[in-house]
Amino acid sequence: MASSTKFKTFAITFAIVGPVIYMVCLFFNWPLFTFHPATNRIALGWEAARSGEGPNMTWYGWTATTLLAGSVVSFLATLLPETVTRKIPLILVWLIPFLAIPYLAWDLRQWWFHP
Repeated sequence: MASSTKFKTFAITFAIVGPVIYMVCLFFNWPLFTFHPATNRIALGWEAARSGEGPNMTWYGWTATTLLAGSVVSFLATLLPETVTRKIPLILVWLIPFLAIPYLAWDLRQWWFHP
């Protein structure tokens, strides 16, 4: 399976666009759904926490959005000719997630510096 050219293109593309899509979802707060753990309720899109129900969880929604959008983009990349996909720089597979770390650290600062 890993030797398949289409699978290789899919995996490389997903590894590159996945972190980018996740950062966009995180920045704009675009979860596919919001989970309310106290009531086991799921709402499509973003929904604020309700009074008396505790906090909501959007991480699952961001992850689902990333998986869905990343899979679509990666599938579309498999439709490109091999001459095009062979030119995707493999350095991006580790460079893009590495460059996402500072933004994640900045975004999660509220949990690290909470009084």
